Amino acid sequence: MYKALSTSITLGGYKRAYYKWFSHHLQRDMELLVFGESGRPVIFFPTRTARFFDYEDWMVVDAFKDKLIAGELQLFCIDSADQQSFYNKAITPMQRILKHNHFEQYILQELMPFIRQKNSNPNLISAGCSLGGYHAVNIALRYPILFKKVVAMSGRYDLTLRLAYFDDLFEGYMDDQIYSHTPTKFLPNIFNPHSLDLLRKLDITIVIGEDDAFLNNNHLLHQQLTDKQIAHKFYVWKGEAHKAQYWIQMAKLYF
Repeated sequence: MYKALSTSITLGGYKRAYYKWFSHHLQRDMELLVFGESGRPVIFFPTRTARFFDYEDWMVVDAFKDKLIAGELQLFCIDSADQQSFYNKAITPMQRILKHNHFEQYILQELMPFIRQKNSNPNLISAGCSLGGYHAVNIALRYPILFKKVVAMSGRYDLTLRLAYFDDLFEGYMDDQIYSHTPTKFLPNIFNPHSLDLLRKLDITIVIGEDDAFLNNNHLLHQQLTDKQIAHKFYVWKGEAHKAQYWIQMAKLYF
């Protein structure tokens, strides 16, 4: 299934490998870049509709340089499927969430076995910026037994919110699937002691800018985590802090 098309050592001193395979869940080729060779594996979800190479191009990957060289972290920068799901106006909202479910199955049934094949470290981290922050939090809260840590930067945690410059990605439509993929909707209704125990074992970091459009949504998630006695770290940065130059600084601080 997995075919490395190119592998090289960068001038930064850490290994960079490119992989591509045909995803049976998504029915398309999926690409990713892997940085480093050992340490805690990080699934790094891309920003809204972004590509697997953008974090490298934006110098965000370079923020991890010391940890990559030291073998403390290994980054798996994956591709987005948002254009086929959340941002695909050619299909219905019901179909959009089903497409997202296909992406989740790609992560669970294709990417994670690939990561385990490459790295035996069990301390898996879910991370991302902007909509990648949503992906990181959503999958970790849905499957906390699979993750040890979550770092979400500049995220939004309710894709049904409509703000001045941001649409409700489901156009007013709601069903059980959308609910179950909306952290600030499903989190308050988790009461199972075993589920809460797993969530309380997660190392969670949420970062947002004070001028970010989704500041209130981040405060809501922070309050919901607090109400459930789920320990976490919540940081509010000055300004909007929703650009690569800020994510570079955050990456240096929170991993």
